[in-house]
Amino acid sequence: MSSSTLMPVFDGHNDVLLRLMRGKIQPEKAFLEGDNIGHLDLPRMKEGGFAGGFFAVYVPSEGGSLDVDELMTRPQYDIPLPEPLRLEPSQKITVHMASLLLRIERASDGKVKVCRSAADIRQCLKTGSLAAILHIEGAEGIDGDLYMLDVLHGSGLRSIGPVWSRSNIFGHGVPFSYPSSPDTGPGLTELGKELIRACNRLKIMIDLSHLNEKGFWDVVKLSDAPLVATHSNAHAICPHSRNLTDKQLAAIRESRGMVGVNFATSFIRADGQRSENTTLEEMIRHMDHLIAQVGVDGVGLGSDFDGATIPAEIGDARGLPRLVEAMRKHGYDEATLRKLCYENWLNVLERTWGA
Repeated sequence: MSSSTLMPVFDGHNDVLLRLMRGKIQPEKAFLEGDNIGHLDLPRMKEGGFAGGFFAVYVPSEGGSLDVDELMTRPQYDIPLPEPLRLEPSQKITVHMASLLLRIERASDGKVKVCRSAADIRQCLKTGSLAAILHIEGAEGIDGDLYMLDVLHGSGLRSIGPVWSRSNIFGHGVPFSYPSSPDTGPGLTELGKELIRACNRLKIMIDLSHLNEKGFWDVVKLSDAPLVATHSNAHAICPHSRNLTDKQLAAIRESRGMVGVNFATSFIRADGQRSENTTLEEMIRHMDHLIAQVGVDGVGLGSDFDGATIPAEIGDARGLPRLVEAMRKHGYDEATLRKLCYENWLNVLERTWGA
């Protein structure tokens, strides 16, 4: 299939910056020229129609002796969360990864653009440049006075998840637990509530994907922006703590918000298992449910590329056309496919950021 016939895909979440930071070769070169490691690099993204998305800055936990992948192959699991991180080393890694995205943009000769507006993304779709949104997954690098938030916003930050699954000064995330409700503990702290207010003032999108249920409802009460979960699935189909209940989905619909379907197999499968042997039909069951609960204008894709075990039928970014074709065979018409693959993301970002 030629690139001119590919359905563009705008993606709610990837972890390629972390993979590149940990790599052994020059990260800009590895990404722009292709290293065939993990799920994403620019050549493979072009081949699969990956037009842009949210590039996560994520500070990994210290230590980590647990074999989390092995635990998530068990019939039931409740994985202990790491201890909260320290501010200074978290800031160092946050700046490193944000700088990495900016350096990729600078070295790309126009092939990659860090987008600060919906108009920037629409222009990239016209020109063929990769549209990258600087996103934070877990705000451990942001101080309680929010000085770093201002610095990062000035550098292009337009989306933030206050927590990853571990706790921080802003709130509490959900553990990786199956079967489990997302109602797993306290929600936002007072500092977390101030972070939400600051993000509203700065027009930074708030990502609900790793917040526990009480934190979710705290955001509902505080935020005047659309409710967005960049990479989450339906709890009614897979009762994992990371997935969203129908009550949460109703609130997202009421706000004219958005959910990006996560490709991580443990959040797709009804048995909660981490396994590449997960069918595209199982993914599309989540799409059907989310469309029924949120509406066809509130569902997109949120792959978790380079951060999760995904179905072997997709493999990496080059497999996106296989997913689109499975969606087409399932019965989604071309107008619906365009909404699910990219239009809904652009529209919700316009509603959040302004034009």
